[in-house]
Amino acid sequence: MTCTHLSYPKNIKMNHRKKQFTFIDLFAGIGGIRIAFERNDGDCVFSSEWDEHCQVMYEANFGEKPFGDITKIDARDVPDHDSLTGGFPCQSFSIIGNKLGFADTRGTLFFDIERILKEILWNRIYGNTTANTE
Repeated sequence: MTCTHLSYPKNIKMNHRKKQFTFIDLFAGIGGIRIAFERNDGDCVFSSEWDEHCQVMYEANFGEKPFGDITKIDARDVPDHDSLTGGFPCQSFSIIGNKLGFADTRGTLFFDIERILKEILWNRIYGNTTANTE
């Protein structure tokens, strides 16, 4: 996988207004989605990317290194947020991945998004307690 450095074009001024919403950036790659959300007054409060080369580029792009493997992150450690972005690997659902879907480990990463959302929603509804997700 090749990762490249992203930078804002010099002729485009970044919006420095007060942030209107928070978001988390899962399966972040080098941060392409983050740029779009930040340009629309979003404040990224958490990011996760397992690929070490992409982590290096993400840190160069945004000044912070994403957390690693999403399957090892405790959902209680993910800050509250308004929006979740997650470009989870889609290869297992395509021809290139032999359409194995959830039978391919990459296909099951969707459930980590679900796990995090359950925790966040539980806390919003019932307060800061641990969800019974078993």
